[in-house]
Amino acid sequence: MAQPDFLIIGAMKCGTSTLQAQLAAQDGVFMTTPKEPNFFSDDPVYAQGMDWYSALYDGAAPGDLKGEASTHYTKLPTWPQTVARLQAAVPDPRLIYMIRNPVQRCVSHYIHEWSEGRLTLPLDDATRDVPEIVAYSQYAMQIAPFVEAFGSERILLTSLEALKRDGAGELARIGAFIGLKQPATWQETIKAQNVSARRMRKLPLQGLLIDNPVARTLRRTLVPKALRTRIRQARTMDARPTLGDAARAHLEATFLQDRAALADIFPDHPALTDCYPFAPA
Repeated sequence: MAQPDFLIIGAMKCGTSTLQAQLAAQDGVFMTTPKEPNFFSDDPVYAQGMDWYSALYDGAAPGDLKGEASTHYTKLPTWPQTVARLQAAVPDPRLIYMIRNPVQRCVSHYIHEWSEGRLTLPLDDATRDVPEIVAYSQYAMQIAPFVEAFGSERILLTSLEALKRDGAGELARIGAFIGLKQPATWQETIKAQNVSARRMRKLPLQGLLIDNPVARTLRRTLVPKALRTRIRQARTMDARPTLGDAARAHLEATFLQDRAALADIFPDHPALTDCYPFAPA
C-alpha cells in the first residue's frame, strides 16, 4: 500500500500552494491531486479508508518521492485526531511546516473567510471572536504534537518570508530534506499560487446563480449593468483590511508567547526573526 514520503502540513495562508507547485515540478517528485486531500484530519475524508488515500499515489513512477500538502493538518482545535491517525499509518514521515508573520497570516485568513461568505464581522472583531483565526497562527502550539510523535528532526520549518527572499535556496534545502537525489531547481515560470489582490465574496447558491452560463446570460439580459456593477462592488474587497492598534497589540503579545515556545523547539531558527519583526531585539 503506497504511503507518502513527505507531507507539507501547513500552515494555512503561508505559501504552501506555491511550495507544492514547485515540488511537483521537480523530476522524481510526485504530488497528489487534489493538492489538499486532508485525509488524516477531516473525518468524512478519513472514513473513505487507507485504500482510497493510497490510490492517490497510483500515478507515481518507481522511485518517485511521494508527497501531499494539507493545511488542515495543523488546524487545532478544529481537527484534533490528525497526528494519531498519521502516526498509525505513516510512522516515519518527513514533515514540512511553513509559517509566516502570524499577524499577517491572521489577516489573510480573515480575507479568505470573508470571500468565502463565512465571515461578516469586521477584522478586529473576528480576531477576538473567531478563535481559529488566532489559533492557526500559534505555530508552536500547532507543531508540538508532531514533535512529540515524530521528533523535531523529522520536521523542516520554513517560512513564506524565506521563500520570497531566496526561493531557489530554500527550495534546495527542502529538496535535500525530503531526500531528492538532485538539487531542487526553482521554476521561474511558476507564479505564486493562490494569491489575489482583489477578493469577491461568494454568494449563497454561487454555482447556480452566478457561475452558471445560463444564469449569467439571463442576468446580463435582465439586470441593468449599473445595478450589476453596484452589486459586484459591494461584494468586492479592494483594499487589504488593517488591524486597529489595540487588536494588533493583543495579537502581537499572544504570538510572542507562542514564539518563545517555538524557539524551544527550533532554537536560533531564521524564522524566529523573519516571521516576528515585532519581537524585542
